[in-house]
Amino acid sequence: MTTRALIFDCDGVLADTEQYGHLPAFNETFTVFDVPVQWTVAEYAEKVKIGGGKERMRSIVTPELAARLGLNDDAAIDEAVLLWHKHKTALYTDLVERGVMPPRPGIARIVRDAFEAGWMLAVASTSAEPAVRAVLTHAVGDELAEHFAVFAGDIVPKKKPAPDIYLLAVRELGLDPTETIVVEDSANGMRAALAAGLRTVVTVSGFTREEDFAGASLVVTSLGDPPDGEPAETLSNPLGVSVPGLVSLATLEQVLLAPTSVASPTTTTETS
Repeated sequence: MTTRALIFDCDGVLADTEQYGHLPAFNETFTVFDVPVQWTVAEYAEKVKIGGGKERMRSIVTPELAARLGLNDDAAIDEAVLLWHKHKTALYTDLVERGVMPPRPGIARIVRDAFEAGWMLAVASTSAEPAVRAVLTHAVGDELAEHFAVFAGDIVPKKKPAPDIYLLAVRELGLDPTETIVVEDSANGMRAALAAGLRTVVTVSGFTREEDFAGASLVVTSLGDPPDGEPAETLSNPLGVSVPGLVSLATLEQVLLAPTSVASPTTTTETS
């Protein structure tokens, strides 16, 4: 019997990390390195559409800013961005370890259920691996985190919405794409998963709720944690699967068993 698999994105899926983790870490890093940039929430909502933290940082380096900072060529810019990003990752990891960003509803529940049912577990993220592992451990605990394969950072040549990181996960873990589900929160992440031939459940975040999720098997506000926690609100359910206030393992099984009638959107790739 083929092993089923559940692959999570990290930021916005395992925890609400963007506004309360990445954004303040970026801005503090810019201050430390005398970079005259401070992103507002609205500005950062646009930056999250760029896959990868280093790529977001590099997007601010105009010729004028490079001259002001004494970055005379592409090599100098690349070196500076790497230094900024290393500092930002350390700040962000500290925020995670201090519990500033709680896990999103239903994450620990669905991970426990999938593990006990024998599903393979993985995270596929464009974020730096130390940050991803810190969020994962905080979200599901040390014991369950040990059972995850982690694919993160610059391990593929192209980042989301390119499918590279999901194709790598499928290949490295020997997965059957027809028995694999991805949980994403952004249109870029969804497109990456669909382009890899993987069914995708979207749990929207504050930065992504208005994005176009055509092609997803299910779109919800979260995985849900009733009766005491936040229930899942269904935003799109083209397969007609059961979502009784939460996305359960039974819901995911219905997604896998449903006919593959949802078409994947055209993907425009970005190089890392």
